[in-house]
Amino acid sequence: MIDLSIEKKLKVYQGKQVLKISHQFDPGSITKVYGPSGAGKTTLLKIIAGLVSPEKGKIVVDNKTWLDTGNKINLPPQKRMPGFVFQDYALFPNMTVRDHLQYATTDVDWIKRLLFLGKLDTLTDHKPIHLSGGQQQRLAILRALAIKPKLVLMDEPFSALDSDMKTELIADLKLIFKELGATVLIVSHNPQELEGLADGELYIP
Repeated sequence: MIDLSIEKKLKVYQGKQVLKISHQFDPGSITKVYGPSGAGKTTLLKIIAGLVSPEKGKIVVDNKTWLDTGNKINLPPQKRMPGFVFQDYALFPNMTVRDHLQYATTDVDWIKRLLFLGKLDTLTDHKPIHLSGGQQQRLAILRALAIKPKLVLMDEPFSALDSDMKTELIADLKLIFKELGATVLIVSHNPQELEGLADGELYIP
């Protein structure tokens, strides 16, 4: 269970607005997060991951307090250990596909399985510059899953994929998420693409 209540000032074109959310995410649930551009969807994921701090708030995950601004508790990202798929992929330019996964885990069988899942098993020695946008995006997803996280945060994870690849990957990810028992939040500008994957939603106006 993730119990979250946060307030964060956002800088937007019109000036400033406040991201204010109170929500509970059930264990093992997959939630699509959507809303207009600039509403704070990416900021929400970064707050949960510990990459951004809100002015006010509390986050409790499985009865463990990750954030409590009132009591000055704020666990660093390495203590929270979410699997995070960044919108810009955030890949390491000098690392090969295999290096990215080996950096996260030493489980050879799991790496092999992920490579097949993302259809990158024939590209293991390629660096990001030699991958297409869709291949880079799939690598970013695989890297997030490599640590077998209990919490997965995904920011527009399917934007560079064609419809067939997206459909196949989503079906495979649904099985992986269930196997890991992971709670998943997916930010999407196209909520329809998550039909059949997400079992809950959070709209940020």
